[in-house]
Amino acid sequence: MQRKSFSTMQCPIARGLEHVGEWWSMLILRDAFRGVTRFDGFSESLGIAPNMLTRRLAALVEAGLLERRRYSERPPRDEYVLTARGRDFRPVLLAMLAFGNKHFPPDDREVRIVNTATGQPVDPVLVDPATGARVDGPGYAVVTTRRQERAA
Repeated sequence: MQRKSFSTMQCPIARGLEHVGEWWSMLILRDAFRGVTRFDGFSESLGIAPNMLTRRLAALVEAGLLERRRYSERPPRDEYVLTARGRDFRPVLLAMLAFGNKHFPPDDREVRIVNTATGQPVDPVLVDPATGARVDGPGYAVVTTRRQERAA
């Protein structure tokens, strides 16, 4: 079955999925946040076929989420590091972690987000920085507006 492209859709969720919606992509980004940078590290962690890993890494580089950096000339070897755009994806992964823990928890272990100062578990929430109010509650809605022309 041929995968449909979302690149022409005007929905930001669909356009984001165009670049990270394939499940290996999210797991590669998860591992990148854990400090994995090298092909062998991703391969070992994910158990993904080398040709698929090569394609997914290339797609994440093309999308600007990872940067490919040469760390050895002989033999030629590259590593993959998060870009600013890639680091902006962290809240999405944390929200997926919380969703998975709540609705599809692993049987044998618990994966949690903890406050490193206190060791206490925390749940990620999206808040309005102006008010501190959760944006998933009353008083907030998703609306569509025309993008303003940017000043030249």
